[in-house]
Amino acid sequence: MNLVPQKVFFTKGVGRSKEKLQSFEMALRDAGIASLNLVRVSSILPPGAKIISAASALKTVKHGAITFVVLADIATNEPNRLIAASIGLAQPDDKSRYGYLSEHHCFGATDGCTGDYAEDLAASMLASTYGFDMDSDVKYDEKSEIWKINNIKVRTRNITQSAIGDKKGMWTTVIAAAVLVL
Repeated sequence: MNLVPQKVFFTKGVGRSKEKLQSFEMALRDAGIASLNLVRVSSILPPGAKIISAASALKTVKHGAITFVVLADIATNEPNRLIAASIGLAQPDDKSRYGYLSEHHCFGATDGCTGDYAEDLAASMLASTYGFDMDSDVKYDEKSEIWKINNIKVRTRNITQSAIGDKKGMWTTVIAAAVLVL
């Protein structure tokens, strides 16, 4: 059986609790996906998959549904520690080609830096899956914000969530997710 997602949506969340697992659950709730049975998958965006809004997708998904997700998460109970999680997307303009989703999480980086890193990572991973070398076959046009991977135009984007660890030492978790919809 081939299950090929036709749609994808992006979401993010923050959770805080005295228990690490519960802070993760709270982050899933904040992202709107806690009622789904999440199955982590690797990072290929199927050809032709349409990006939809989280709000519209969550209206149609049934509670308890087995749902495929590319998920980045990180937690801390260190007071005032900056954490961030990001999903980067590299999607060719040619929708007959597949794209790439990257997961990245880190300590001490802002949303902007974390998101940029996740986008660059997705582009470099996509290039490598196509068999191209980042040093010679990949160019980035800063003005138009488009990657060219051996003359294939690729657009990138990210969803990133950061937070500062709870000042009293409660667990703080951040997540970013690409949710694949069949």
